[in-house]
Formats: sequence, structure tokens, C-alpha cells
Amino acid sequence: MHLARTAALITLLPLFSACSLLGLGSSSSELPATAGLTRMQGELLGENGQLLFQPCGGHRRYAVSDVGKTGVLQEAATLAAKPGALFVDLRGSFDASKTGGMDGTLKLQQLYRIERNNGACSDPNFKLQTVHASGHNPEWELKVSGNGMVLTRPNQEPLALPYLEEQLPNGRLNLSSAANDQHIDVWLAPQRCVDGASVQFLSAQIRVDGQVQRGCAYFGGARND
Repeated sequence: MHLARTAALITLLPLFSACSLLGLGSSSSELPATAGLTRMQGELLGENGQLLFQPCGGHRRYAVSDVGKTGVLQEAATLAAKPGALFVDLRGSFDASKTGGMDGTLKLQQLYRIERNNGACSDPNFKLQTVHASGHNPEWELKVSGNGMVLTRPNQEPLALPYLEEQLPNGRLNLSSAANDQHIDVWLAPQRCVDGASVQFLSAQIRVDGQVQRGCAYFGGARND
């Protein structure tokens, strides 16, 4: 099934070559307004040269219209050759009028994350988190929720801390904590960030007691940015 879907997405490559890289995924520094739009997670499929969206756990399929110029077609084509289902977390407006054999149209406005992942639709932690960030060399992972943030690093116990949040200009965000003799700062910015088979639309920088590491991030389901 996934091989067939990958092949279908590869057929979209000619369309990719005719498009230019635009929107949040390339150069935008501000997040689009979310009023009146629906955030949803699901799978991207390719069929007859058209990009389709199928929500997690559902059977309806929506033709994707990239009205927000997010570059979703380019991102799908970039990841098409990698194994796994093509998961996407997005925001847009849904028109349920059935046309051309589809169950409706998705007018896409914003991408949060797109990746090759067979289990992302069933991730139990997604809806509880406000921010997820991670990086490499060395490995680190930060999970943020309304109850605090947890930093995981190799050969160390997970560090759970309260935090303060500050909104910064141009859609940027700072999370900071100075509890338990640990000083941690996290800066997030709306910027395309590639991490293996995942493209996320926040860049992350974390500073722990003066040591800086970089990575990628996305907003979890508990946040409505």
C-alpha cells in the first residue's frame, strides 16, 4: 500500500518542477492568521497527478489546493522516495462539496510538520503537548505541555521543569526556566527545518547552562497557533 502511494507521489514530480518555493516553508517570518481555519492531521496521497489529504482515522479524501503557498507539493515530492506513510499536520479550510470524485477540497494555509512516519496518527502524546523540539549531536528532546517541560538527553535523567513563555516579534517564541539550579532557554522561530525524513516549520535553539544546541520543532495539538 505504502509503495503504491509513494509511486503515486513520485508522479507529482513534474508539477513540483513547475512550482517555485514560496510561503512559510521557505522565507516567511510570520505565522498566518488561524481564525476560521481547522487544524488537522492525516496522510498525503498522490492520485492521477493530484495531491490528496486523508484525515487520521478517516476515509474521506480532499483535493489539496495550496492557497497559502506553503510549498506542500515540493515537500511531498522531496520525501516521496523515503519509506513510510507521508504524515502531515496542517491548517486550512475544508469545502465538503464533492467534485471530481473527491469528498471535497482542502484550501491549505499552513504546514506544521510533514514526515515519513507510520505511527504519527496514533501518537498518544501529540494532543497533550504544546511544543515538541529535538536535535542531534548530541541527541536531545524537549516536550512541553501546560504542566511544564521535560528535557531528555543521553545518559542523564529526564529533567522536568516549570517554564515561562514570552511571545517575541515575527512569530518567535521564548521558553525559559531557572528552577533546580538549571537555567534553560528555548528559542523557536517560524522557519523550515529538515530533520531526516521530517520537515518541521519551526527552528529551535536550546541553551542549557550556557551550552547551545540547535534542532527543529513543531507545535503540539494542545496549542492553537
